[in-house]
Amino acid sequence: MGTVPALASGPSSVTGVVRNTAGVPQIGAVVQLLRPDLSVVASVYTNSKGRYSFATVVPGRYAVKAMGTSFLPSLRENVRVQTSIVVNMTLNTLYEVMQWLPAQPRSADASRDDWKWTLRSAANRPLLRWLEDGPLVVVSDGRSKPKLKARLLATGGAGTFSEDGQRIAMEVEDTPSDSRELLARVDFAPGTDGSMESMLGFRQDLGFAGAVQSVAAVTIHPEVEGVGAGGLNEATLRTWEDINMGDEFQVQAGGQQVMARFAQDSPNTVTAALPFVSVGWRKGDGMVSYRFATAVPDTRGLAETQAGAWMPAVAMRDGRLTLEHGIHQEIGWERRTDDSGFAVFFYSDTLSNPVVEGMAHGVAPAGPNVLYDGSSGLVRTATSGYSSTGVVATVERRLPRGNHVRVSYANGDALVMQAQQHATPLSQLISSAHPRRAQMYSLSLSGTLDGTGTRWRASYRWQPEDTVTRIAPYALEAEQPYLNIHLRQPVYAGHDSARSLDAMIDIRNLLAQGQHPFVLTDGSLLVFAQDQRGVTAGLAFTF
Repeated sequence: MGTVPALASGPSSVTGVVRNTAGVPQIGAVVQLLRPDLSVVASVYTNSKGRYSFATVVPGRYAVKAMGTSFLPSLRENVRVQTSIVVNMTLNTLYEVMQWLPAQPRSADASRDDWKWTLRSAANRPLLRWLEDGPLVVVSDGRSKPKLKARLLATGGAGTFSEDGQRIAMEVEDTPSDSRELLARVDFAPGTDGSMESMLGFRQDLGFAGAVQSVAAVTIHPEVEGVGAGGLNEATLRTWEDINMGDEFQVQAGGQQVMARFAQDSPNTVTAALPFVSVGWRKGDGMVSYRFATAVPDTRGLAETQAGAWMPAVAMRDGRLTLEHGIHQEIGWERRTDDSGFAVFFYSDTLSNPVVEGMAHGVAPAGPNVLYDGSSGLVRTATSGYSSTGVVATVERRLPRGNHVRVSYANGDALVMQAQQHATPLSQLISSAHPRRAQMYSLSLSGTLDGTGTRWRASYRWQPEDTVTRIAPYALEAEQPYLNIHLRQPVYAGHDSARSLDAMIDIRNLLAQGQHPFVLTDGSLLVFAQDQRGVTAGLAFTF
């Protein structure tokens, strides 16, 4: 926002209809187009059908304000104009606002939101606000959600720890009130002995103050074994609060309780309390932030609706279940506009029980350092901890037609394993892992194809192929290693846009790069990698 948008000749326009809460178009209502600082660019009146139009608008970010007799003014902020956009407004009386009635779409052709997990999004309700020039207005983000939405997923995959084979999942999103949101998911593998994942998310919106959120997740994987015990069970409860102190300061603080154990009566249980906090100070388009975390984020690229995305990695070490965790601190600066973004973070990590994953071939490996998933053939083991410092930098840009490009760089320490010329005991191989300074580069492209509606994403993340763990493991929104492709193709959409059928495919590490084979003394072959090659495909029906 280095320049101030203004009206000029061009292809962009802002149009819409002004109605009251009963859906009646309002004749003669005043509509103003405002700059981000709420200064007036232009004013128009609605016609006999309640319609208004700003015909030529320079692309940029604006606000739209509507005013009518006997109504409180209504303000829609953060309206991003790129080509032509429709902004419908709803005028409320003071009585209606006091009851916090949400604005709902009044026409069959009103735009509807795509499926998304709304646990972290703002609730859609009017809010009262005093503008700098004095008037009391009703502020709305313009989004409306249905009260209930569900999705059924049928997928099949290979190459993911405890996630292989056919899976059926059911997601349900419910908004029982305009300030509460719920999301539940149950995921199970048909034809298996009780393999199941489930999660429940809850959000309570606190208005200008922020929000309180919780996620509970449970996973049951009878196919996972270790040290003669089988059936790995995990549970976690993550609770946090978002706190807004004015428009400049933002705080997020919370903690996560984790428990993992084998199904039968066994003392081999691991529990942990993992706190986290982040503080940000925003000034204009820039923000300075500090983040402290202990739980290592999910590195498998799982959706936030999946229970596994909230589970820290568990492995075996010296005959005991261990949990990958650590202490992460970072200081960063970022600047974001409507079309671009830049961020740089300086971090310091201390990792305990870093998890290394490998694919077993031939004889199933066994021993006090092995957590083995029989369905996928994947093995997890934990190594000695290490410390690392480094930097993460990211540049992103919005391209024409809704495409997006993102480039990232990072440096820091990662674990490496030296090649062995002869069969080696697994314990000796694990003890040989040691940290080494390295660099990472990644490029990602995403967008939607015109005509077909195909949503696609392709990324490539490179770091030295002899490394078996990631550089900057706490980095948020980091790409997965090497070449990855994700496609989502709409197959069917109902006339009311409430029902749809999509086909999807997700391929990780397509070229199987960064793999390191080791022959063990028990005759098994382990192929370690930062990320194993994996494929997931299926259908999603939303209704």
